[in-house]
Amino acid sequence: MRSTTESNLLDIVRILRQYKFRWLAPLGALTALTLVYAIVRPATWEASQALIVRDESNSKPDRPGRFVNPEDMKTIQETILELAKSRSVLTAALVQVGPEKGPAADNFPTDKDIAALQGQVKITPPRGLEFGKTEVFYLKVQASTPARAVAVANAVCGHLQAHFAELRNDKAISLVNELTKTVDLAQQDLNTATHKLSNLEVEVGSDLAELRMLNDSPAGDSDLRHRTTEMENELRQARVAQQTEHELLSLLVGTQDDPKKLLATPGKLLEAQPALRHLKDGLVEAQLRTAQLAGTVSPSHPLYLAAKINEEEVQQQLRNEIGTAIQGLEVEHRMTVDRVEALDRMLGEARGRMKKLASIRADYGNLVADVRQRTEIVKTAQQSLSEARANQAGSQVASTITKVDSPDVGTGPVGPSRSQTVVLGACSGLILGLGIVFLTTPGGPIPDAAENDFSAERTAHAEVPSATCGELAPTAREAFMQGAPFNLKNALKKIGSGR
Repeated sequence: MRSTTESNLLDIVRILRQYKFRWLAPLGALTALTLVYAIVRPATWEASQALIVRDESNSKPDRPGRFVNPEDMKTIQETILELAKSRSVLTAALVQVGPEKGPAADNFPTDKDIAALQGQVKITPPRGLEFGKTEVFYLKVQASTPARAVAVANAVCGHLQAHFAELRNDKAISLVNELTKTVDLAQQDLNTATHKLSNLEVEVGSDLAELRMLNDSPAGDSDLRHRTTEMENELRQARVAQQTEHELLSLLVGTQDDPKKLLATPGKLLEAQPALRHLKDGLVEAQLRTAQLAGTVSPSHPLYLAAKINEEEVQQQLRNEIGTAIQGLEVEHRMTVDRVEALDRMLGEARGRMKKLASIRADYGNLVADVRQRTEIVKTAQQSLSEARANQAGSQVASTITKVDSPDVGTGPVGPSRSQTVVLGACSGLILGLGIVFLTTPGGPIPDAAENDFSAERTAHAEVPSATCGELAPTAREAFMQGAPFNLKNALKKIGSGR
């Protein structure tokens, strides 16, 4: 007995045989149409021109021509993609190449010609990559003949280079104008700040060096500060000397009538009068000698009298020297007083200068910082202006887009061949015909085929014992007796379910 799957397959074959015109007609029609299309369809050739784009020469001085980052490369390549499909580039290329057939008309190229060429021009990265990953990309142009594809590719590539250089030049001119204005404004601001700084420096006058040192030194250590400190020390010493001289002068005036009082004078007061100190020491020695002789000899003894006379002579010399010392000390004291007054006056002037410099130090520091900042702005703007001018000059003599070899059209036209087109058309017709049969086949038993199957099964049942007849489940008779819809759709469902 046939298996259920084989029975269902035979059902499908019978359906296809019975309704063969429903699927043979679409098959034949689409096959004929694709055959005609394959014969009359013009061949399409594609010329591929490899190009390399580089960065501007002054964008990275240590590695000229190399992109700083992939985003810059991707931006330029996308700009080239848009420029390659622009009307200006395609119009110029069509004018250069001319129409495909016949002489050029007055209105050539038309909008239709430009739109057609826009669909035939592509900018693609190398296979497996994307824009921004490599400097190489491809300009692809499609045409009806290999020669025209190469000619259009060369024309589009040449005008693309020219228009991109023109675009760079326009951008450079715009940037140069903008940076020139920026430099002018920055220079005006710098001149204004410099004028203010110059006026303040003129106001400072001779203390300009001190002000600059105070501004440059965070600790505020300057030559004026050193001189002020030294004058303070000298004034302190002069006042000490003045006090010492005043005390010594008062003491000498009091001991002028009685030189013996000089013996009680401290030694520090006599350090400035070495003669008085020596006479004081001599008087002490004379008095000691007289005292020694007074203990050993009588007052009338010649040695005692000589010692006494020597002591009186020393006292007289000391008295005379005290007068002379008083005169010299008075002069020295007046000089010390004058020196103290001069130092006090000079210290006041120095402190006044320090106070004045301290009052304008903050403004001066701000002006100096402002001038430095504006100087850097002018320097940066001038450097950018120089780079922009260099870009402008470079855009007129060189292009950043470089051809690699010549356009390649390959060994055959693009797209499927004629035989492939006919096979695809035939497959499409067959699928369409099967779909029509699938959707339009009516339900119910199939004439002839179902009856034949039923008769065969009835004969088989006649030979089988009645006890086992109920166990048989012939598919065709079941479908016929129960009146279930029987078409291609149900047959395919039975095959899928394995019934």
